[in-house]
Amino acid sequence: MPNALVTGGARRLGRAMCLYLAGRGYDVAIHYASSGAEAEALAEEIRTMGRRAVSVQADLLDEAALAPIVSNAAEALGGPLSVLVNNASIFEQDSIATATRESWDRHMMSNLRAPFVLTQAFAAQVPRPDMDLQGEPVAQGLVVNMIDQKVRKLTPQHMTYSIAKMGLWAFTQMAAQDLGGQVRVNAIGPGPTLQAHDQTRAIYDASRRATVLGRGANPDDITAALGYFIDAKAVTGQLLCIDGGQHLVWQSADVIDH
Repeated sequence: MPNALVTGGARRLGRAMCLYLAGRGYDVAIHYASSGAEAEALAEEIRTMGRRAVSVQADLLDEAALAPIVSNAAEALGGPLSVLVNNASIFEQDSIATATRESWDRHMMSNLRAPFVLTQAFAAQVPRPDMDLQGEPVAQGLVVNMIDQKVRKLTPQHMTYSIAKMGLWAFTQMAAQDLGGQVRVNAIGPGPTLQAHDQTRAIYDASRRATVLGRGANPDDITAALGYFIDAKAVTGQLLCIDGGQHLVWQSADVIDH
């Protein structure tokens, strides 16, 4: 059976993607940093679906902990991984005036360095490409990087977070080039999908209404994009903004201030 690893998989969109992958027939490794009880509860829920599931703990801000996540997940699931979703992220407000070395490092490590190292380790264990009925190669690995629609419409809000996500989008494209027929590398750019911990409900609802479609996304819109990348064997180096058209809005900032 195919195996998948989702970082930050215990909660929010990570949880939705873990359940989606299990429903697609994947055995799932759920990475978490501090949400151990939630990760194990999700693993048990996936097991009731008839799939294998394990929880894997690691702090993505700890360089030494990064690469072993892939090998630990593959070992626990009993075989190499075929899907990696780099979902875990730190999302904290700063600006040119308020950014510190600490805020820079936290955003760069969680949103760029960790996906880079995990992709390296993932690619090293992916089997060689298969051939389809036409005799053409089919990549056996898929990396999906969770980015942000912000990379299509830059604003000065969340400064170091946005810089890190821009780097992750650049990495997505270059990794797709470098890994060629072995691993496809794509990205999803969510817009307003779930209320942030530091948002009021009124502000969250207003951000959804301010999109081109007058609505944001729901978790099943995000999992539909993941499913597209799983199925679309000829697609690599692409970004799908699942955001109600938020990246096209020219009249307001993409995040409404608190």
